[in-house]
Amino acid sequence: MRIKKHIIILFFLLSIPCIIMAQTQDIELRIVETSDVHGSFFPYDFINRTPKKGTLSRVMTYVKELRETYGDRLILLENGDILQGQPTCYYTNYVKPELPNLAAEVVNYMGYDAQVFGNHDVETGHAVYDKWISELKCPVLGANIIDTTTNEPYVRPYTIIEREGVKMAVLGLLTPAIPNWLNEELWKGLRFDELVSTARKWVEHIQRKEHPDIIIGLFHSGREGGITTDSYVEDASLRVAREVEGFDVVFYGHDHTKHNDLVRSPSGKSVVCLDPSCDALMVADVTLNLRIDNPNTPQRNVAFVKARGILVSVEPMDVDADFVRHFQPAIDSVKAYVDREIGIFDCPVYTRDSYFGSSPFTDLIHDLQLELTGADISFNAPLTFDTRIEAGPIHVSDLFNLYKYENQVYVLRMTGEEIRRHLEFSYDQWVTTMQSPDDHIMLMNDGSEDDRQRFAFKNLAFNFDSAAGIDYEVDVTKPDGQKVRILRMSNGEPFDESKWYLVAMNSYRGNGGGELLTKGAGIPHHEIPSRIIFQSDKDERFYLLQYIQKVGRLCPQARNNWHFVPRKWTDAAIERDKALLFGKK
Repeated sequence: MRIKKHIIILFFLLSIPCIIMAQTQDIELRIVETSDVHGSFFPYDFINRTPKKGTLSRVMTYVKELRETYGDRLILLENGDILQGQPTCYYTNYVKPELPNLAAEVVNYMGYDAQVFGNHDVETGHAVYDKWISELKCPVLGANIIDTTTNEPYVRPYTIIEREGVKMAVLGLLTPAIPNWLNEELWKGLRFDELVSTARKWVEHIQRKEHPDIIIGLFHSGREGGITTDSYVEDASLRVAREVEGFDVVFYGHDHTKHNDLVRSPSGKSVVCLDPSCDALMVADVTLNLRIDNPNTPQRNVAFVKARGILVSVEPMDVDADFVRHFQPAIDSVKAYVDREIGIFDCPVYTRDSYFGSSPFTDLIHDLQLELTGADISFNAPLTFDTRIEAGPIHVSDLFNLYKYENQVYVLRMTGEEIRRHLEFSYDQWVTTMQSPDDHIMLMNDGSEDDRQRFAFKNLAFNFDSAAGIDYEVDVTKPDGQKVRILRMSNGEPFDESKWYLVAMNSYRGNGGGELLTKGAGIPHHEIPSRIIFQSDKDERFYLLQYIQKVGRLCPQARNNWHFVPRKWTDAAIERDKALLFGKK
């Protein structure tokens, strides 16, 4: 009996390695992404001085709840365009740059694991974004942002995150269309490589060097389309997921539109692709289920079981009180800055009027650009879809409604023909060709309400340029390319298509943004810099503040230098489309 008992014990001891070898471990990870936050950190709108929906203060609530369950199995990723959009950003970017950058402080407090560059982050210029990078505790990623002196990425191309025995690689990319929008001084010494080839190069490198279990894409590039040139496509996130083998999840942004896609890689593998839109109204959330065979042994193997992606609205969630309490001194400082009175409006102005003809809102910017530069003609588009500034005291905060972005003012030399073609391109994106008096006048796209750049329009509303300094008509019964008839200069002089004129515009447009100068006016992109004869030192909002302070009291008026024709069709069509876009108010 004793010998038999020893044999049984020996057999059991010898079988222990086999039992261990047969073990498996199931792991569930959560990955949360924010994108295009645009300064929406706190539950207060510093522009309109009202409570604000969404914001990172509510994202913090969601993240805290997940961390209670998942601990460090919760990965938090930030996908760019965080440095611009609210006075919260502007304050530490430019007003008090000696303070810690508030965007960096927020990302550090929330415990993000990686941060990606957005195009509006580049727009802040080297002084701002280099300081921001240095203050962030998490790595900043951008595999296709290349330092031209070293020919290597300017920031880290990817980062490795290890949780519960699972090794994840996060590869960051930025849309390469930066030169089409931004002055080279802002990105001096950099270039922006094409996305698909860059992704393929770095995925192969990561697989060869790092041997990760999971590869995650974090792309500040939209779903599909946008600016398309011979060398790149602006929005190529789904194209990367389809054409580059290796990705398990792709988080993306830039186009301000929520998307939840499942695409197939070249081998047929499913890739979850998510875009949480903008302004921290929602987050992208992926649940990863994995199985580790033979953990803690040389035979360890991680098997990808499934990934489930959802978009989660944070609007109904409570604000995280600890988050707000921590940042209350910064909130108070920014509020004190934006609450300062700078003048008085004797009448209200509305952005919505800008889509239907010459309007006080748009023409105030035209007036500023013409007075500042002495140019012959001004181009300008509404940058905010639907806002109003009431009659009464004007505060610094109102300037962010009057002018949304930190654009400079440019003056370019253009021929009369180029000016007309520029406007033709603008109105072709803006209005339809009416076949009957019952047709729409606006070129709208049903079902695009979730697109927070186009809203209900088919195209990007911030590319709807009108002009001042000339009198003209837009005949919506004419085909594309033949709608604009320039009658005269507004000072009564003849307009000559063969003559050279000085044209004021913002730096986004003046660098080729929206392709109105290139595809519209027909100016080759490489020729644009030679056409620029003036660049303002400060951003347009700075000069707007000076202008209002100097005048003190004003009631912005429309120039009424252009209108849609034939009026017997367009007047009624405008009222119908205005009601569709904005309600019957």
